[in-house]
Amino acid sequence: MAKRGFPGGMGGGANMNHMLKQAQKMQEQMMKMQEEMENKTYEAAAGGGAVKVVLDGKRELKEVVLSPEVVDPDDIEMLQDLIVAAVNEAMRKVEEDSSAQLGSITGGLNIPGLF
Repeated sequence: MAKRGFPGGMGGGANMNHMLKQAQKMQEQMMKMQEEMENKTYEAAAGGGAVKVVLDGKRELKEVVLSPEVVDPDDIEMLQDLIVAAVNEAMRKVEEDSSAQLGSITGGLNIPGLF
């Protein structure tokens, strides 16, 4: 008669309990990471530092700092482009940090729907 369970003598129930504990631990780590991420700030600049923006870990824009020399009423489009570039760079920083943090918890597994 064939043995039931998994190699190593672990029965199906014990293996399932182990997996559930691991999943619960991972969930706790992810919740802690998310809380820490929300408290971080990310800064990016464009135009050689003429436009600076600050985002938080929830990807909310918290601050825009403009150097006086970049504010040219005759070239509003350049200022708009610099703001967009700075915000996009800050968003990339948040995303990279989030992915790195998540990867450290999941061991590099790409789990759909997380962050």
